[in-house]
Amino acid sequence: MEQSPIKKGTEVNLTIESLAYGGKGVAKVNNFVVFVKNAIPGQIVRALIYKKRSAFAEARPIEILKESANATAPRCKHFAHCGGCTFQQLDYAAQIEQKKQQVIDAFQRLAGLDAVKIDKVIPSNNIYNYRNKMEFTFSNRRWRLPTEPEDAPQSFALGLHIPGRFDKILDINECHIQPKLGNEILNFVREKAIELNLKPYDAKTNIGYLRHLVLRFGVNTNEIMVNIVTSYENTDFLIPLVQDLIEKFPQITSVVNNINTRKADVAFGEYEIIMHGTPVITDKIGNLTFEISSNSFFQTNTLQAEKLYQAVIDGADLNGEEIIYDLYCGTGSISLFLAHKAKAVYGFEMIRSAVDDAQRNAEANGIENVQFYKANLDTHFKGYVSFSNFTKKFKISKPDVVVIDPPRAGMHEDMVYYLPKFGAKKIVYISCNPTTQARDLKILFTKGYQLNSTTMVDMFPHTPHIETVVVLKKI
Repeated sequence: MEQSPIKKGTEVNLTIESLAYGGKGVAKVNNFVVFVKNAIPGQIVRALIYKKRSAFAEARPIEILKESANATAPRCKHFAHCGGCTFQQLDYAAQIEQKKQQVIDAFQRLAGLDAVKIDKVIPSNNIYNYRNKMEFTFSNRRWRLPTEPEDAPQSFALGLHIPGRFDKILDINECHIQPKLGNEILNFVREKAIELNLKPYDAKTNIGYLRHLVLRFGVNTNEIMVNIVTSYENTDFLIPLVQDLIEKFPQITSVVNNINTRKADVAFGEYEIIMHGTPVITDKIGNLTFEISSNSFFQTNTLQAEKLYQAVIDGADLNGEEIIYDLYCGTGSISLFLAHKAKAVYGFEMIRSAVDDAQRNAEANGIENVQFYKANLDTHFKGYVSFSNFTKKFKISKPDVVVIDPPRAGMHEDMVYYLPKFGAKKIVYISCNPTTQARDLKILFTKGYQLNSTTMVDMFPHTPHIETVVVLKKI
C-alpha cells in the first residue's frame, strides 16, 4: 500500500523549506520530500506533481499562494525561461545562507560528520556582470515564448538552451551576468548574421554553418576575444561580419574561428583560424598574468578567483620550505600562486594543452620553482608499487602539502585510496561539488586524515554552483 499522499498528476499546496543542492525548492508532505522547480524558501505554492518515485516526488509551481520574505524581483527579463540564473528571485544574502546549509547537509549525510562548521564564507562583491566567459548557441529552432503567436518566426536564434531541450534555443538580447559590452556584441553579431544570411546550425539535421558565439573578457586588462564556432571552414562567409564587428567594437583584440565538424554540441573545434588580432588574450589574477586561448580553462569569475586562491594559500599555511603537489592543476593558476610561498610546486594534469599553457604561464611570470607533468590521475600513481618509486622516477621529493582541484565528478575512487600513500601532512581539497567532495572525504577520514577547516567561496551568484576549500590534516 502506498504510504505517500502524493500522486503524479495531482495538485498540492506546498511550503518550501529550503533549497536542495542543484537549486530546487524542498517541501515535505508527511515527511515525504517534494522537489519544486523555481521555488524558493518561505514560499507557499500550489504545485503540479509531474514525477513520483518511492523516496521523493518532483513538482512545478502553478501559483504562488504566499510569497517569501526573501523574494526579490529578478533583474533579467529572460528569467522565467532561461535556466542560467536559478536564484535571481532570491535575495543574495539568502542565497549565501542556503548554499552554506547545502554544504553542511552534504558533509553530514555523505561524509559522516556529526557536526559541520563553515569557518569562512566569502560572498561575491559583484553579483551581476561577473562572468568573463559566455557561450551562446546559434539555432534555426528558436524557442517560441508563450506570449508570442504560433506563426512567429522561429528560424534564427542566438542565445542559451532552454532547460531540458538540446534543440531549442532561447533568443537572448541581454544577459546580466556577463559584462554589458558583451550584450552589445551579442546583439550586433545576431543582426549582422541575419543581414548576411548566414545559416544557423540545426542540431537535429546537422546542417547549417553558425554553431556558437563565445565571448571572453580580460577583466583586469580590458582585452576581448570573440570566438565564432562554425560547422565547416569558409572564412569568406565570416570576413564581412568580422570587419564590421571590429569597426563597431575596436576594443576587441582577438577574433578566432573554431571549426567543429563533429555532431557533438561543444563550443570548440578541431582547429581554429585567426581572423583578427592575436590567438590569445591576457588577464591578471593578483600579480600574475595569464594567457587565455579560445579553448583553454580559466576561472570564470576573475575577481572571486583571487579570493579563492587566497583561501587555498591561507589553508596551506606555508613557511616557504614546503614541497607541494597540485593535482588536476589545469593551466597552473593555483600552482603559480602557491609557488611564491613554497620551495617547489609540481603540477599534474591529464590534458596536454593545459600542461603546455601552465608551463608557458610559469615562464611568462618568471616563476622557476614549478614543474608540470601530463598524467591521467585516475590511473597514473597506482602504476607504482610504492610512492617512493614514483618520486625516484621523476626525481622529485615527496610532498608536504597536496592540493586537489578535481572536476565536478570528484576524484576517481582509485585516486582517493592512493592519495594517503603520498604521506602529505596536509591536503587542501578545492571542489565545485560538495556532494562528491563529501564522498571523497569520507574515505580520507578512514585513512588517517581529519577535517581542519572549511571555506565556502561563492563564485557564481544566482546559480546553484558552490565552491569549497577544505583543509585536511594528517593525524
